[in-house]
Amino acid sequence: MKARWDIFCSVVDNYGDIGVTWRLARQLVAEQGCAVRLWVDDLRAFERMCPDIDVQVHQQWQEGVDVRYWPGDWPATEAADVVIAAFACQLPPDYMEAMAACERTPLWMNLDYLSAEDWVVGCHGLPSVKFKGVQKYFFFPGFRPGTGGLLREAGLLEQRDTFQRDAAARQQFLQALGVFPAAGARMISLFAYENARLASWLDVLAADGRATHLLVPEGRILGDVQRWLGVDSLSVGDVQQRDALTVQVLPFVRQEQYDRLLWCCDFNAVRGEDSFVRAQWAGRPLLWHIYRQDEDIHLDKLDAFLELYTEGLSPAAKTALVTLWQAWNADGDMAQSWKMLLEHWPEVTAHAEKWALEQGSRTDLATALVQFYVNWI
Repeated sequence: MKARWDIFCSVVDNYGDIGVTWRLARQLVAEQGCAVRLWVDDLRAFERMCPDIDVQVHQQWQEGVDVRYWPGDWPATEAADVVIAAFACQLPPDYMEAMAACERTPLWMNLDYLSAEDWVVGCHGLPSVKFKGVQKYFFFPGFRPGTGGLLREAGLLEQRDTFQRDAAARQQFLQALGVFPAAGARMISLFAYENARLASWLDVLAADGRATHLLVPEGRILGDVQRWLGVDSLSVGDVQQRDALTVQVLPFVRQEQYDRLLWCCDFNAVRGEDSFVRAQWAGRPLLWHIYRQDEDIHLDKLDAFLELYTEGLSPAAKTALVTLWQAWNADGDMAQSWKMLLEHWPEVTAHAEKWALEQGSRTDLATALVQFYVNWI
């Protein structure tokens, strides 16, 4: 009999939480043979990830996953064998009572936020709180051995390599999105939160001796792009050019299409957690806009990742990369730091490919979760 999994996702902000849980749910079904219910409290946010979703229907099947609306008035529901509270969301009290009433206690895990901080290895897999005899465990995704790893579908890097080697496939994909870059243009994707430093970066791209085609999926950064261009509005399909820089607004696409967009680009600016991980699998240099937290504790997470990610780079290339990321996340000088990075472009590109291979050699998150359950039984 298949193990039954319940994944709870409370959509707090943006699309990172639903992006992670939707990928995880599909992978558990497709690759691990699990029966998965995905409980989501905001189906309209989910619709951006899965356009086939019917936001009026509270129970439906999507790609083998039993998608359920998580209502405020919780219905009587039998607890699953494995219960995942994504990103420390609070389970419905009545569901917790149902867990406690089970003849066989479910495995209850808090799937936490991704971090490269040292303490994560020590806390991964440890017991947390109890509810009437039901033990909850910490489960941390991560980049180091001893953590839960990263979301990575079977054969993902091989698919990426095949796509990146096939110029015709890349051209066909881009043309389907209405993208026709000039020959030899540098391709950059930009998915970020609002950022006051964007203008200085766009200024230096526009003044560059090499053409840049900037692809901007619709999102929160669009207002900053619009102000820099000095236009009244920007919408999907718009293409604007200033000197060496062409800016194009793309629609919010399915996750598989977004992966391919990242694979097409020479450089990817991403945000949050889901797109951050997918940009790493692209094997291309990247820039992470980390989600801001109170008292700037997000900068500790940023520094921890940079310390790990830059291992093996030459001192000059490491300085260039760290300076760029810190400028983007802490109101620094994007113009000068971008020029510094360009001086080390071949090295940081080779390093990004090596990093993806290294991370890809480790157990993926879905497999690690299933192994944790099997060991727990």
